[in-house]
Amino acid sequence: MQAVLDYPKITVISPQGCLNAKNALEFETNLTKALAQDGISILLVNLEYVESLDSKGLMALVSALKLAQKLGRRFSLCTVPPSLKIIFELTQLDQIFEIFQGQAAFEAACLSTEDATLTYA
Repeated sequence: MQAVLDYPKITVISPQGCLNAKNALEFETNLTKALAQDGISILLVNLEYVESLDSKGLMALVSALKLAQKLGRRFSLCTVPPSLKIIFELTQLDQIFEIFQGQAAFEAACLSTEDATLTYA
């Protein structure tokens, strides 16, 4: 018997600049399209290059999280700058979102959970 490690399909989205009323709808559409892809099981949003986030940008993330839950997919955030982290803490959304220090921490968590399942061929 041969052991085969079956990794989930992970999509990473890395927005840049401001996530606000001006571009929140486009951002939400991109998240929705990524979640709707066949075979995807995890969507990671890397916020490292996001400078600011307003309520519309935050709602785009919440809407995507709800869709991911409805579709049975994992939705995570990583590399949240301190200026944005305070927004998540004040709104208590840091309790709702799965947030990782960085992409490496996310990858390590994926390898240590049931997301990478061992199957035998």
